Amino acid sequence: MDIRTFPEPERELYNKIKTKYKLTFDRLKVGDNTLRLLKIADIEELLEGKDPFANVSEFPFWVKLWEAAMVLSYVMHRLPDPKGKSVLELGAGLGAPGLAAAAAGFDVTISDYEAMIMDFQKVSAAASGLHNITFAHLDWLNPPDLAPFDYLIGAEILFREEFFAPLLNVFKKYLKPEGFIYLAHDATRRSLPIFLNLAKNDFDITIAKQVIKKQDQTITIIVNRLSRKKM
Repeated sequence: MDIRTFPEPERELYNKIKTKYKLTFDRLKVGDNTLRLLKIADIEELLEGKDPFANVSEFPFWVKLWEAAMVLSYVMHRLPDPKGKSVLELGAGLGAPGLAAAAAGFDVTISDYEAMIMDFQKVSAAASGLHNITFAHLDWLNPPDLAPFDYLIGAEILFREEFFAPLLNVFKKYLKPEGFIYLAHDATRRSLPIFLNLAKNDFDITIAKQVIKKQDQTITIIVNRLSRKKM
């Protein structure tokens, strides 16, 4: 990856991030498109031995390309008729599903809660040659006014139960009446059924499963599609 080919704003962002972290690019092939995702090269150095599930409020989940994010990227690639339709990725982290949606032709907004995370996302968009993306700081506890979207998407965003009610409010605020929400999570996430039990009061929910073979592991990813209940 030749950083010199980046537009100047993203090149400056890359150089700023590089002063703090060793960096690399992950490649994710989605259909005919190859996404290039900027990430920290040595995650262990950042984690300093932290267990990702010992305290989910402290673990930086955005640093890893999760299997659920890859599966959701493939889901977005396969959705029909992207032209003129809008997508909001919530809690995007490395932003793979949002980038995949943009590569497929959707108008995409990638959102997160921290400026530094969004700097990574902006560099990844430039590295992937994508221009139909905007970026939004989005605090689920105080969501800004945005135009509603055809699709809301999120991968591995259900870790803290105190954010479930605010997230449902975000869904109601930003989803078009006929829109859909796609969520992808590892099947072992104990928080997923708790959240879906809350969501079923306002949304119809379908479920699909995708099994991934990774080295000696079998990982099952749950993909849920939510739509507003009809009045």
